[in-house]
Amino acid sequence: MLKALVQTVTPFEQNASILYCSETKKCAIVDPGGDIDILLELSKKHDLIPEKILLTHGHIDHAGGATEIAEILNVEIHGPHTDDKFLLDSLQEQGTMFGMNSRNCNPDLWLSEGDIVKIGQEELDVYLCPGHTPGHVIFYNKNSKLAIVGDVLFNGSIGRTDLPGGNFEDLIDSVKNKLWPLGNDIDFIPGHGPMSNFQAERLYNPFVSDSVLNIRK
Repeated sequence: MLKALVQTVTPFEQNASILYCSETKKCAIVDPGGDIDILLELSKKHDLIPEKILLTHGHIDHAGGATEIAEILNVEIHGPHTDDKFLLDSLQEQGTMFGMNSRNCNPDLWLSEGDIVKIGQEELDVYLCPGHTPGHVIFYNKNSKLAIVGDVLFNGSIGRTDLPGGNFEDLIDSVKNKLWPLGNDIDFIPGHGPMSNFQAERLYNPFVSDSVLNIRK
């Protein structure tokens, strides 16, 4: 079974996740934007074995600590899609702007639509979901019906599209054609704020509800 520990990090209050296989205790740290000491202590507290770092996209609040924590743990960084390379190449510059220590990130493996990421005995399906950034990906585990969606979708909202590479139409298309087909009974961990599920968002989200998107069941 795939389980998740969610830890809010950095002044951006970003949800970093530690996804782990309950059988093997192997884990992946998703979107370590910063406060890496807290994330390392959390994994140690639960006797987890870090296998890799996963990134949904290239903004500093999600990727700012990736290079440092990967070096400490001696693990690889996987993701996001290569279209976010321009953001990962500017993490140090982003850090200077926001008063955060950050290093540029060069992932060991770029991810694409249809890829599968393994964590112990569990698998995550990768979906390319541009809009917030051009190379944004999300991770989905069928067994637990859990999606890690980064800044594509929030509880009651959606990700910004006014930053470099953002596109509102692409984001709406990603939610409608990548997330909703996974099913209504999917819980999701957003990049910021509380968890929710797809059914609730399809009913009440003012940006992507079925009524707003004119989806007929």
